[in-house]
Amino acid sequence: MDAASDDSPGLRRFVWNADERRPRAPIRLLLGILVLVVFGFAAFLVVGLLVGLSGSMLGTTVGSELAGGIGGTLVTTAIPVAGLYLVARLVDRRWFGDFGFHLDRDWWLDCAFGAALGVGLMAGIFGLELAVGWLTVTGFFVATSGSFASGLLLVVVLFVGVSIREELLLRGWFLTNLAEGTAGYRNISPRTAVVFATLLSSVVFGILHAANPNATAISTASISLAGVFLALGYLLTGELAIPIGLHFTWNLFQGSVFGFPVSGLGLGVSVIEVEQAGPELVTGGQFGPEAGLIGMSAMVVGSLLTVWWVRWRTGEVRLDSAVWTPALRWHDEESEEAVETSDETEPLESVESDESGAAGSVASDDTAAPTTEVADDRRPDDT
Repeated sequence: MDAASDDSPGLRRFVWNADERRPRAPIRLLLGILVLVVFGFAAFLVVGLLVGLSGSMLGTTVGSELAGGIGGTLVTTAIPVAGLYLVARLVDRRWFGDFGFHLDRDWWLDCAFGAALGVGLMAGIFGLELAVGWLTVTGFFVATSGSFASGLLLVVVLFVGVSIREELLLRGWFLTNLAEGTAGYRNISPRTAVVFATLLSSVVFGILHAANPNATAISTASISLAGVFLALGYLLTGELAIPIGLHFTWNLFQGSVFGFPVSGLGLGVSVIEVEQAGPELVTGGQFGPEAGLIGMSAMVVGSLLTVWWVRWRTGEVRLDSAVWTPALRWHDEESEEAVETSDETEPLESVESDESGAAGSVASDDTAAPTTEVADDRRPDDT
Protein backbone atom coordinates (compact mmCIF):
# COMPACT_ATOMS: atom_id res chain seq x y z
CA MET A 1 0.00 0.00 0.00
CA ASP A 2 1.23 3.46 -0.78
CA ALA A 3 -0.47 5.34 2.04
CA ALA A 4 2.01 7.76 3.62
CA SER A 5 2.17 6.02 6.98
CA ASP A 6 5.89 6.29 7.75
CA ASP A 7 7.36 9.15 9.74
CA SER A 8 10.34 9.96 7.49
CA PRO A 9 10.74 13.72 7.16
CA GLY A 10 10.67 15.99 4.14
CA LEU A 11 10.36 15.04 0.49
CA ARG A 12 11.53 11.46 1.07
CA ARG A 13 8.25 10.67 2.79
CA PHE A 14 6.33 11.46 -0.40
CA VAL A 15 8.58 9.68 -2.88
CA TRP A 16 9.73 6.65 -0.87
CA ASN A 17 7.63 3.91 0.71
CA ALA A 18 9.69 2.91 3.75
CA ASP A 19 7.49 -0.10 4.51
CA GLU A 20 7.95 -1.55 1.02
CA ARG A 21 11.51 -0.22 0.57
CA ARG A 22 10.81 1.17 -2.90
CA PRO A 23 9.53 4.37 -4.55
CA ARG A 24 5.84 5.17 -4.28
CA ALA A 25 3.56 4.29 -7.19
CA PRO A 26 3.63 7.67 -9.03
CA ILE A 27 7.44 7.69 -8.91
CA ARG A 28 7.59 4.05 -10.05
CA LEU A 29 5.36 4.88 -13.00
CA LEU A 30 7.39 7.95 -13.96
CA LEU A 31 10.66 6.03 -13.77
CA GLY A 32 9.14 3.17 -15.74
CA ILE A 33 7.91 5.50 -18.49
CA LEU A 34 11.36 7.07 -18.69
CA VAL A 35 12.98 3.65 -19.06
CA LEU A 36 10.43 2.64 -21.73
CA VAL A 37 11.06 5.83 -23.71
CA VAL A 38 14.81 5.21 -23.68
CA PHE A 39 14.43 1.54 -24.60
CA GLY A 40 11.82 2.39 -27.23
CA PHE A 41 14.23 4.81 -28.88
CA ALA A 42 16.90 2.10 -28.80
CA ALA A 43 14.47 -0.33 -30.44
CA PHE A 44 13.75 2.24 -33.17
CA LEU A 45 17.47 2.56 -33.93
CA VAL A 46 18.03 -1.21 -33.95
CA VAL A 47 15.05 -1.80 -36.26
CA GLY A 48 16.38 0.80 -38.69
CA LEU A 49 19.75 -0.94 -38.65
CA LEU A 50 18.18 -4.36 -39.22
CA VAL A 51 16.06 -3.16 -42.13
CA GLY A 52 19.10 -1.54 -43.71
CA LEU A 53 21.23 -4.65 -43.29
CA SER A 54 18.58 -7.02 -44.65
CA GLY A 55 18.06 -4.75 -47.65
CA SER A 56 21.78 -4.48 -48.44
CA MET A 57 22.39 -8.21 -48.01
CA LEU A 58 19.28 -9.62 -49.71
CA GLY A 59 18.19 -6.76 -51.92
CA THR A 60 14.60 -5.65 -52.28
CA THR A 61 13.00 -9.09 -52.23
CA VAL A 62 10.29 -10.91 -50.37
CA GLY A 63 13.02 -12.52 -48.27
CA SER A 64 14.49 -9.19 -47.24
CA GLU A 65 11.08 -7.77 -46.36
CA LEU A 66 10.21 -10.87 -44.34
CA ALA A 67 13.55 -10.91 -42.53
CA GLY A 68 13.34 -7.20 -41.80
CA GLY A 69 9.74 -7.45 -40.65
CA ILE A 70 10.28 -10.42 -38.34
CA GLY A 71 13.53 -9.00 -37.00
CA GLY A 72 11.88 -5.65 -36.39
CA THR A 73 8.97 -7.26 -34.55
CA LEU A 74 11.29 -9.31 -32.35
CA VAL A 75 13.33 -6.22 -31.51
CA THR A 76 10.32 -4.01 -30.75
CA THR A 77 9.06 -6.72 -28.41
CA ALA A 78 12.30 -7.87 -26.78
CA ILE A 79 13.76 -4.44 -26.00
CA PRO A 80 10.68 -3.03 -24.18
CA VAL A 81 10.31 -6.34 -22.32
CA ALA A 82 13.96 -6.07 -21.28
CA GLY A 83 13.26 -2.52 -20.10
CA LEU A 84 10.36 -3.68 -17.96
CA TYR A 85 12.52 -6.49 -16.60
CA LEU A 86 14.93 -3.86 -15.30
CA VAL A 87 12.04 -1.80 -13.95
CA ALA A 88 10.74 -4.88 -12.12
CA ARG A 89 14.10 -5.61 -10.52
CA LEU A 90 15.38 -2.13 -9.75
CA VAL A 91 12.30 0.08 -9.34
CA ASP A 92 9.33 -2.12 -8.47
CA ARG A 93 11.61 -4.52 -6.57
CA ARG A 94 9.55 -7.52 -7.64
CA TRP A 95 10.25 -10.63 -9.67
CA PHE A 96 9.47 -10.24 -13.38
CA GLY A 97 7.16 -13.25 -13.20
CA ASP A 98 4.93 -11.29 -10.81
CA PHE A 99 3.82 -9.18 -13.78
CA GLY A 100 1.70 -12.22 -14.72
CA PHE A 101 4.24 -14.68 -16.13
CA HIS A 102 4.28 -17.68 -13.78
CA LEU A 103 4.59 -20.10 -16.69
CA ASP A 104 3.19 -23.28 -15.15
CA ARG A 105 0.63 -25.74 -16.50
CA ASP A 106 -2.33 -23.59 -15.47
CA TRP A 107 -0.79 -20.57 -17.21
CA TRP A 108 -0.61 -22.37 -20.55
CA LEU A 109 -4.08 -23.82 -20.06
CA ASP A 110 -5.48 -20.32 -19.51
CA CYS A 111 -3.55 -19.04 -22.51
CA ALA A 112 -5.10 -21.77 -24.67
CA PHE A 113 -8.55 -20.79 -23.42
CA GLY A 114 -7.88 -17.13 -24.25
CA ALA A 115 -6.72 -18.08 -27.73
CA ALA A 116 -9.79 -20.26 -28.32
CA LEU A 117 -12.02 -17.47 -27.05
CA GLY A 118 -10.55 -14.98 -29.52
CA VAL A 119 -11.08 -17.40 -32.40
CA GLY A 120 -14.66 -18.19 -31.37
CA LEU A 121 -15.73 -14.58 -30.87
CA MET A 122 -14.30 -13.40 -34.18
CA ALA A 123 -15.79 -16.38 -36.01
CA GLY A 124 -19.16 -15.49 -34.49
CA ILE A 125 -18.87 -11.89 -35.72
CA PHE A 126 -17.93 -13.06 -39.21
CA GLY A 127 -20.70 -15.65 -39.37
CA LEU A 128 -23.37 -13.23 -38.17
CA GLU A 129 -22.40 -10.47 -40.61
CA LEU A 130 -22.21 -12.97 -43.46
CA ALA A 131 -25.63 -14.40 -42.58
CA VAL A 132 -27.38 -11.02 -42.61
CA GLY A 133 -25.71 -9.92 -45.84
CA TRP A 134 -23.28 -7.33 -44.49
CA LEU A 135 -20.26 -9.19 -45.88
CA THR A 136 -19.46 -10.37 -49.39
CA VAL A 137 -16.58 -12.81 -49.86
CA THR A 138 -14.45 -11.64 -52.79
CA GLY A 139 -11.40 -13.92 -52.60
CA PHE A 140 -9.31 -16.43 -50.72
CA PHE A 141 -5.63 -16.52 -49.67
CA VAL A 142 -5.06 -12.95 -50.76
CA ALA A 143 -1.82 -10.99 -50.39
CA THR A 144 -1.47 -7.47 -51.75
CA SER A 145 2.31 -7.89 -52.09
CA GLY A 146 4.68 -10.84 -51.92
CA SER A 147 3.58 -14.37 -51.17
CA PHE A 148 0.63 -15.25 -48.98
CA ALA A 149 2.68 -17.63 -46.81
CA SER A 150 5.43 -15.13 -46.00
CA GLY A 151 2.91 -12.38 -45.37
CA LEU A 152 0.89 -14.56 -43.00
CA LEU A 153 4.03 -15.62 -41.13
CA LEU A 154 4.99 -11.99 -40.66
CA VAL A 155 1.53 -11.13 -39.31
CA VAL A 156 1.61 -14.07 -36.88
CA VAL A 157 4.96 -12.94 -35.48
CA LEU A 158 3.71 -9.35 -35.38
CA PHE A 159 0.63 -10.17 -33.32
CA VAL A 160 2.53 -12.44 -30.93
CA GLY A 161 4.78 -9.48 -30.22
CA VAL A 162 1.90 -7.02 -29.95
CA SER A 163 -0.07 -9.20 -27.54
CA ILE A 164 2.89 -9.79 -25.22
CA ARG A 165 4.11 -6.19 -25.32
CA GLU A 166 0.76 -4.47 -24.82
CA GLU A 167 -0.53 -6.84 -22.14
CA LEU A 168 2.71 -6.66 -20.18
CA LEU A 169 2.86 -2.87 -20.42
CA LEU A 170 -0.78 -1.94 -19.82
CA ARG A 171 -2.10 -4.73 -17.62
CA GLY A 172 0.92 -6.41 -16.02
CA TRP A 173 2.86 -3.23 -15.19
CA PHE A 174 0.66 -0.13 -15.45
CA LEU A 175 -2.61 -1.49 -14.01
CA THR A 176 -0.77 -3.36 -11.25
CA ASN A 177 1.17 -0.32 -10.06
CA LEU A 178 -1.97 1.82 -10.16
CA ALA A 179 -3.86 -0.71 -8.05
CA GLU A 180 -0.99 -1.11 -5.56
CA GLY A 181 -0.60 2.65 -5.19
CA THR A 182 -4.32 3.30 -4.73
CA ALA A 183 -5.29 0.43 -2.41
CA GLY A 184 -5.18 1.65 1.18
CA TYR A 185 -4.66 5.31 0.30
CA ARG A 186 -7.15 7.34 2.35
CA ASN A 187 -8.97 4.11 3.20
CA ILE A 188 -9.63 3.19 -0.45
CA SER A 189 -10.65 -0.47 -0.58
CA PRO A 190 -8.78 -2.96 -2.79
CA ARG A 191 -11.90 -3.47 -4.94
CA THR A 192 -12.22 0.27 -5.57
CA ALA A 193 -8.51 0.51 -6.31
CA VAL A 194 -8.71 -2.31 -8.86
CA VAL A 195 -11.75 -0.76 -10.57
CA PHE A 196 -9.99 2.61 -10.78
CA ALA A 197 -6.77 1.06 -12.11
CA THR A 198 -8.66 -1.01 -14.67
CA LEU A 199 -10.67 1.94 -15.98
CA LEU A 200 -7.67 4.29 -16.18
CA SER A 201 -5.41 1.74 -17.88
CA SER A 202 -8.22 0.92 -20.32
CA VAL A 203 -8.72 4.60 -21.18
CA VAL A 204 -4.98 4.85 -21.86
CA PHE A 205 -5.31 1.75 -24.06
CA GLY A 206 -8.06 3.47 -26.04
CA ILE A 207 -6.10 6.72 -26.38
CA LEU A 208 -3.07 4.83 -27.72
CA HIS A 209 -5.28 3.70 -30.63
CA ALA A 210 -6.91 7.10 -31.20
CA ALA A 211 -4.41 8.07 -33.91
CA ASN A 212 -5.02 4.91 -35.96
CA PRO A 213 -6.51 5.26 -39.46
CA ASN A 214 -10.32 5.71 -39.49
CA ALA A 215 -10.40 6.23 -35.71
CA THR A 216 -13.36 8.07 -34.19
CA ALA A 217 -14.57 8.94 -30.71
CA ILE A 218 -16.70 5.79 -30.82
CA SER A 219 -13.75 3.61 -31.80
CA THR A 220 -11.64 5.07 -28.98
CA ALA A 221 -14.40 4.37 -26.46
CA SER A 222 -14.79 0.85 -27.84
CA ILE A 223 -11.07 0.11 -27.62
CA SER A 224 -11.23 1.31 -24.01
CA LEU A 225 -14.00 -1.23 -23.44
CA ALA A 226 -11.74 -3.83 -25.04
CA GLY A 227 -9.14 -2.89 -22.44
CA VAL A 228 -11.57 -3.82 -19.66
CA PHE A 229 -12.39 -7.07 -21.47
CA LEU A 230 -8.70 -7.96 -21.81
CA ALA A 231 -7.99 -7.02 -18.19
CA LEU A 232 -10.69 -9.31 -16.80
CA GLY A 233 -8.68 -12.51 -17.18
CA TYR A 234 -5.75 -10.87 -15.39
CA LEU A 235 -7.91 -9.54 -12.56
CA LEU A 236 -9.40 -12.97 -11.86
CA THR A 237 -6.21 -15.04 -12.13
CA GLY A 238 -3.30 -12.67 -11.45
CA GLU A 239 -1.74 -13.93 -14.69
CA LEU A 240 -1.52 -12.51 -18.23
CA ALA A 241 -2.20 -15.87 -19.87
CA ILE A 242 -5.84 -15.28 -20.84
CA PRO A 243 -5.27 -11.68 -22.05
CA ILE A 244 -2.25 -12.63 -24.18
CA GLY A 245 -3.94 -15.62 -25.82
CA LEU A 246 -7.13 -13.63 -26.41
CA HIS A 247 -5.35 -10.53 -27.73
CA PHE A 248 -3.30 -12.62 -30.17
CA THR A 249 -6.08 -14.59 -31.83
CA TRP A 250 -8.59 -11.71 -31.73
CA ASN A 251 -6.24 -9.62 -33.87
CA LEU A 252 -4.98 -12.46 -36.05
CA PHE A 253 -8.37 -13.89 -36.98
CA GLN A 254 -9.96 -10.47 -37.30
CA GLY A 255 -7.43 -9.27 -39.85
CA SER A 256 -5.64 -12.19 -41.49
CA VAL A 257 -8.34 -14.85 -41.48
CA PHE A 258 -11.67 -13.04 -41.87
CA GLY A 259 -10.37 -9.95 -43.68
CA PHE A 260 -11.58 -7.19 -41.33
CA PRO A 261 -9.50 -4.09 -40.56
CA VAL A 262 -7.66 -4.42 -37.24
CA SER A 263 -8.16 -1.20 -35.26
CA GLY A 264 -8.33 0.70 -38.55
CA LEU A 265 -5.30 -1.00 -40.09
CA GLY A 266 -5.38 -3.14 -43.22
CA LEU A 267 -2.89 -6.00 -43.10
CA GLY A 268 -2.62 -6.80 -46.80
CA VAL A 269 -2.85 -10.56 -46.27
CA SER A 270 -5.90 -12.66 -45.39
CA VAL A 271 -7.29 -16.15 -45.80
CA ILE A 272 -10.66 -14.62 -46.72
CA GLU A 273 -11.08 -11.31 -48.53
CA VAL A 274 -14.37 -9.53 -47.87
CA GLU A 275 -16.27 -6.43 -48.87
CA GLN A 276 -17.96 -4.67 -45.94
CA ALA A 277 -21.52 -3.32 -46.02
CA GLY A 278 -24.20 -2.75 -43.38
CA PRO A 279 -24.69 0.03 -40.81
CA GLU A 280 -21.35 1.38 -39.62
CA LEU A 281 -22.65 1.83 -36.09
CA VAL A 282 -23.10 -1.94 -35.91
CA THR A 283 -20.21 -3.23 -38.04
CA GLY A 284 -17.57 -0.67 -37.11
CA GLY A 285 -17.02 0.27 -40.74
CA GLN A 286 -13.46 0.89 -41.87
CA PHE A 287 -12.08 0.72 -38.33
CA GLY A 288 -13.21 -2.88 -37.95
CA PRO A 289 -15.70 -4.75 -35.74
CA GLU A 290 -14.10 -3.37 -32.56
CA ALA A 291 -15.70 0.02 -33.25
CA GLY A 292 -19.20 -1.39 -33.81
CA LEU A 293 -21.99 -2.66 -31.62
CA ILE A 294 -21.33 -6.17 -32.88
CA GLY A 295 -17.76 -6.05 -31.58
CA MET A 296 -18.83 -4.55 -28.25
CA SER A 297 -21.44 -7.29 -27.87
CA ALA A 298 -18.76 -9.90 -28.51
CA MET A 299 -16.68 -8.36 -25.73
CA VAL A 300 -19.58 -8.70 -23.30
CA VAL A 301 -20.12 -12.34 -24.29
CA GLY A 302 -16.37 -12.95 -24.00
CA SER A 303 -16.33 -11.46 -20.51
CA LEU A 304 -19.09 -13.81 -19.39
CA LEU A 305 -17.24 -16.78 -20.87
CA THR A 306 -14.05 -15.71 -19.09
CA VAL A 307 -15.88 -15.65 -15.75
CA TRP A 308 -17.33 -19.09 -16.52
CA TRP A 309 -13.89 -20.47 -17.37
CA VAL A 310 -12.25 -19.18 -14.20
CA ARG A 311 -15.07 -20.58 -12.08
CA TRP A 312 -14.85 -23.95 -13.86
CA ARG A 313 -11.08 -24.19 -13.52
CA THR A 314 -10.60 -22.80 -9.99
CA GLY A 315 -14.00 -23.33 -8.37
CA GLU A 316 -14.47 -19.65 -7.53
CA VAL A 317 -14.61 -16.18 -9.04
CA ARG A 318 -12.88 -13.38 -7.15
CA LEU A 319 -10.36 -10.63 -7.72
CA ASP A 320 -6.86 -12.04 -7.34
CA SER A 321 -5.05 -10.24 -4.51
CA ALA A 322 -1.80 -10.34 -6.51
CA VAL A 323 -3.17 -7.43 -8.54
CA TRP A 324 -2.99 -5.00 -5.60
CA THR A 325 -0.73 -6.75 -3.08
CA PRO A 326 2.95 -6.70 -4.13
CA ALA A 327 5.06 -9.82 -3.70
CA LEU A 328 8.29 -7.92 -3.14
CA ARG A 329 11.58 -9.51 -4.04
CA TRP A 330 13.36 -8.50 -0.84
CA HIS A 331 10.74 -10.41 1.19
CA ASP A 332 11.80 -13.63 -0.54
CA GLU A 333 15.50 -12.78 -0.23
CA GLU A 334 15.21 -12.16 3.51
CA SER A 335 13.21 -15.38 3.94
CA GLU A 336 15.94 -17.33 2.13
CA GLU A 337 18.63 -15.71 4.30
CA ALA A 338 16.65 -16.59 7.43
CA VAL A 339 16.37 -20.22 6.32
CA GLU A 340 20.10 -20.39 5.54
CA THR A 341 20.96 -18.86 8.93
CA SER A 342 18.67 -21.35 10.66
CA ASP A 343 20.29 -24.26 8.80
CA GLU A 344 23.77 -23.08 9.81
CA THR A 345 22.99 -22.61 13.51
CA GLU A 346 20.90 -25.72 14.01
CA PRO A 347 23.79 -28.27 14.05
CA LEU A 348 25.74 -26.15 16.58
CA GLU A 349 22.71 -25.87 18.82
CA SER A 350 22.17 -29.61 18.47
CA VAL A 351 25.77 -30.36 19.50
CA GLU A 352 25.53 -28.01 22.47
CA SER A 353 22.27 -29.66 23.46
CA ASP A 354 23.83 -33.12 23.15
CA GLU A 355 26.84 -32.08 25.22
CA SER A 356 24.61 -30.59 27.89
CA GLY A 357 22.54 -33.74 27.92
CA ALA A 358 25.64 -35.92 28.19
CA ALA A 359 27.02 -33.80 31.02
CA GLY A 360 23.74 -33.99 32.84
CA SER A 361 23.68 -37.71 32.35
CA VAL A 362 27.18 -38.11 33.78
CA ALA A 363 26.34 -35.91 36.73
CA SER A 364 23.26 -37.97 37.38
CA ASP A 365 25.24 -41.20 37.18
CA ASP A 366 27.91 -39.82 39.51
CA THR A 367 25.32 -39.00 42.09
CA ALA A 368 23.48 -42.26 41.80
CA ALA A 369 26.54 -44.58 41.75
CA PRO A 370 29.71 -42.94 43.09
CA THR A 371 31.47 -46.31 43.42
CA THR A 372 31.72 -46.61 39.62
CA GLU A 373 33.53 -43.27 39.18
CA VAL A 374 37.07 -44.70 39.01
CA ALA A 375 36.13 -47.51 36.65
CA ASP A 376 34.30 -45.12 34.34
CA ASP A 377 37.29 -42.76 34.22
CA ARG A 378 39.77 -45.39 33.16
CA ARG A 379 41.07 -45.25 29.59
CA PRO A 380 41.18 -48.44 27.49
CA ASP A 381 44.94 -48.59 28.00
CA ASP A 382 44.44 -48.85 31.76
CA THR A 383 42.65 -52.13 31.35
